[in-house]
Amino acid sequence: MGSFELSGKVYQTDEDGYLVNMDDWNKEAAEHLAKEENVEMTDAHWEVVNLLREYYEEYKIAPMIKILIKAVGKKLGPDKGNNKYLYELYPQGPAKQACKIAGLPKPTGCV
Repeated sequence: MGSFELSGKVYQTDEDGYLVNMDDWNKEAAEHLAKEENVEMTDAHWEVVNLLREYYEEYKIAPMIKILIKAVGKKLGPDKGNNKYLYELYPQGPAKQACKIAGLPKPTGCV
């Protein structure tokens, strides 16, 4: 387990750097996690993060990559709902990196 501190608040992370308590998530924490992942957040990155948070809110699970691609395509269009686009945003793995930045648990299955 690890942790980081922002604005006087301590955020607990698991051994992979994911937030232990999803309720701790906020934009500042997301920016910090993105920096640790060497991801510079743009509007396109936030679209995926927000979509992931909505998906988790509805289904209570972090989607594996195939489902993430399908969900992005359905909500944001086919030009964004594909492997190439998502890997350009999150080169270390869209499901893993985006979920970490979104404050969600690590996805299971094919990531």
